[in-house]
Amino acid sequence: MPAQLTIALPAALGFVLVLARVSGAFIFVPIPGINANPGLVRVVLSLSLTLALFPRWPVVNLTEPFIGALVVAMMAELALGLTIGVAVAVLNEAFLMAGQIIGLQAGYAYASTIDPATQADSGILVVFAQLVAGLLFFALGLHREVIRAFARSLDAFPAGSFVMTPAGAEKILRLGSGIFSVGLRLAMPVLALLLLVDVAMALLGRLNQQIQLLILAFPVKMMATIALLAMMAVLFPRVYRGYAEQVFARVATAAGF
Repeated sequence: MPAQLTIALPAALGFVLVLARVSGAFIFVPIPGINANPGLVRVVLSLSLTLALFPRWPVVNLTEPFIGALVVAMMAELALGLTIGVAVAVLNEAFLMAGQIIGLQAGYAYASTIDPATQADSGILVVFAQLVAGLLFFALGLHREVIRAFARSLDAFPAGSFVMTPAGAEKILRLGSGIFSVGLRLAMPVLALLLLVDVAMALLGRLNQQIQLLILAFPVKMMATIALLAMMAVLFPRVYRGYAEQVFARVATAAGF
């Protein structure tokens, strides 16, 4: 007699709701090069993480009307997943902001390359900052923090029971301000150095007006920027980790887990 695999309806509903929560996060979670691959990659990652969370699948007993209650529960789960995904994406956006500010002042904004994430033209330092932030995300083990956040959220809010409060939504929105503050703090040392270079060039121009400073300004600024960024590279993991701790703490507080 052939064996038959049967899955109870409450367990299947729990799988669907957990999948909705996980899928919402993978829209924004910064995985290097994922946008260059087919959409099937996101589906496989979402299914894999959902199966990994099997011990925390809830047993869902939706009330009537069945379809309406299921849609409402899936929207709530998608909102929580999007919250976690947006918070994690903020980490990389801070580095991208720093790359944009530095590239504009150092002259790298005049050269562009293909952004591997969006397949569009972007500044060289912006692409470099995106790659560095993506590598730090995995090197510091923050992908495990994302999985841990999902597990804690399922303990605090079983699938189908999450409700985003206005106070929690406000805290998530305030994470956007960190993009500008952290990005500016990362760029400030380079901006200060470039200001000193401009002052030195101005003084040199006053001493000898026959020197073509416009030709010298671009290579000097570019070389000074690369040299300073190379010296600051050892600080990037510490800054990224510190900001990540603040982001995940804000997500835990906003989501209530």
